[in-house]
Amino acid sequence: MADSKRTRVKDREAVAPLGYAVIPVKFSEEHQSPHYLYVKEHKVREDTDLKRPQNRTLFVLNVPPYCTELEECLSRLFSGCCAVQSVEMCEKPRPGEKTEMPKTKFFNTETSRGFQVAYIVFKSPAGVQAAKCLSTQEPVVISSNRHPIQTGIHKWITRYAASVVDPTELKTEVDAFMQAYDQKVAKEEAKAEKEDGLPDEEGWVKVTRKGRKPGLPRTEAANMRALEREKRKRAHKELLNFYAWQHRETKREHIAQLRKKFEEDKQKIAVMRAQRKFRPY
Repeated sequence: MADSKRTRVKDREAVAPLGYAVIPVKFSEEHQSPHYLYVKEHKVREDTDLKRPQNRTLFVLNVPPYCTELEECLSRLFSGCCAVQSVEMCEKPRPGEKTEMPKTKFFNTETSRGFQVAYIVFKSPAGVQAAKCLSTQEPVVISSNRHPIQTGIHKWITRYAASVVDPTELKTEVDAFMQAYDQKVAKEEAKAEKEDGLPDEEGWVKVTRKGRKPGLPRTEAANMRALEREKRKRAHKELLNFYAWQHRETKREHIAQLRKKFEEDKQKIAVMRAQRKFRPY
């Protein structure tokens, strides 16, 4: 009974969508049921996708989740057709110009858990046609003894070991990033100082609040005086004791001033008592 089921599975042919070719693959030699990849030539408008050149890019659907080992298995799978230039995997089809490379190799823990799509760029246009001809051959083995693919607990252990950050490498990358950032900020400040007061292309002059002497930094006392002036200006413009909350704020400030004056008077009286001398005659 089991042999008849295996025969039926082998004889069954996968139905590919219109325009796609079917490539049967197997995870290993022990597996009987193949998995099917659907491939076709990637075609877009001329000069709109520079990362995926015309006549040399193969679009692959239904890529299984275990084919995520740095795209090495797909590169090895199609290297028999032609030399592979690059392999790009993503969760769904998207334009190549909008993809951005990660800024750092650390803390990049986003892993896809489902089926994906892939863009395989060959070095020769003959690689696309040769890949389509794989549909007429026997299922291609992805994981072999020479190139095994880790699964299960071994894959989890390897992923965890790779997630451990080396402090020395992290510090080196952070220092390089901060040095580049400081250089960028210095260039922007030098450019702003050079263009300060000069009209732009349309004749407009950018006015900034730097004061009469922009080279001298403001002290804390000067900042406090500027804040007090701004506060007095706002208080002069707004309506006083118009709303209920303004009444409450006025009373609260008045009580605070009275308490402050009372404490100052107490200190003055204590000082005067300490300075007074006892003269009985």
